[in-house]
Amino acid sequence: MQQLAVSSLDHHSIVFGVYRDGDNNLDAVQERNVTDFVKATAANPALKVVAEDTTRVGRAPFFRGQLRTEWSTIQGGTQHITHVTGPEDMSDRNSLAAFVERTLESRLSDPSFSKADVWIDLVDHGGGDGGGLQADSSGGFMSLQDIAGAIGDGKAAFRKRHPGADDTVRGVLANQCLMATVGFADTLSHVGVRYLAASPETMLAPGVPSAAFAQALTQGGDWPHDAVDVTMHTRYGTGAQSYHPAAAFDVLDIDAPKMEHVRSTIGAFNQAVSGLPHSKEGRAELTDIRSDLRAVRGMVRFDHSADMPWHADRPAIASYEAVASDDRLPQALRHVAQAAADAVGDLVLAHKESASFGPFHASYADAIGPTVHLPVTARSYDTWAAQGVVETHNDFYDAVHGRDLARAIGAYNPRDDAAGAVA
Repeated sequence: MQQLAVSSLDHHSIVFGVYRDGDNNLDAVQERNVTDFVKATAANPALKVVAEDTTRVGRAPFFRGQLRTEWSTIQGGTQHITHVTGPEDMSDRNSLAAFVERTLESRLSDPSFSKADVWIDLVDHGGGDGGGLQADSSGGFMSLQDIAGAIGDGKAAFRKRHPGADDTVRGVLANQCLMATVGFADTLSHVGVRYLAASPETMLAPGVPSAAFAQALTQGGDWPHDAVDVTMHTRYGTGAQSYHPAAAFDVLDIDAPKMEHVRSTIGAFNQAVSGLPHSKEGRAELTDIRSDLRAVRGMVRFDHSADMPWHADRPAIASYEAVASDDRLPQALRHVAQAAADAVGDLVLAHKESASFGPFHASYADAIGPTVHLPVTARSYDTWAAQGVVETHNDFYDAVHGRDLARAIGAYNPRDDAAGAVA
């Protein structure tokens, strides 16, 4: 990672909150998402880091394997461990809310960062609209509603203690697999987050280089493209064993009016499809729509993944454009499909995808922008709902009439839907 000595007077100040849950198999490899900031802040006084790190990594006086949670501030090239406790359940909504509050407090208490933007970096396993922040010890997996809700809770707690103070969380870096989804963007938008940076596909650990990403934010200018570039161009490892972390990566502008337009247009498309007549012609059109959607590959584009649920998470722009370009369909339906594609496309500030992502031997040339949950068979409706990873029971899926679309094209599964409701 290239390091540049910079002046805080010339760069935009950032308070970067790293919420890293190492209570899983990625602990050791993802520790650098915290420790890389020691060098980064030494070279960049415009960057201040607040970290909560649950880890088993050995570090005096702890032996390797001793799970604990470390709170620290990293600034000016020094990591100040403020306190250490027994392991927090970082898949718990209250834990994330408390971290958001502490990060906002850190900005308020430091005059040199009083005008800084706050970003939250969520480092762990992720599961698309099923959520993320998976913890082995508790078995927890935080839903996307609770992730966004925790950010809202943390902001509310901060406002209660400091009426009138700035409680803005500018952006979220979802340093987890599969989290560039329309549903997650929508949910974050409702708690005032403006930007989401994430990958629509699985990533190779340690994932997004957090310190390099945060440095790009401080540069100002065309930071969305810089942040995407630094993620897609990063290599871990050496020589023939080196690898890029992501097959595709996006920075999305999830401003509330944009997201309301996305809700409206996707909802209109789903209703138009579900409203097709129950006639021979209508059934033929539904078959064509299902074929169009099936032709756009979902995520987890690698071998030996048949039991994974995210094949139904399709690139939204490509999916709606596939229907819009099908001249077998009524013009009115093609028009609403194109409107949905355009609305989602308007969210994308910066994007790169790999035409052939080596480790998975698959093309991502159409994986532009966020995914949307679009099952085309009942088997793929909500595959892991019984295990508590639920992609269909959330505000966005309800608001856009997702079940109606699934029923119309033969992809609804009442068993999965009931399991999701229980979860």
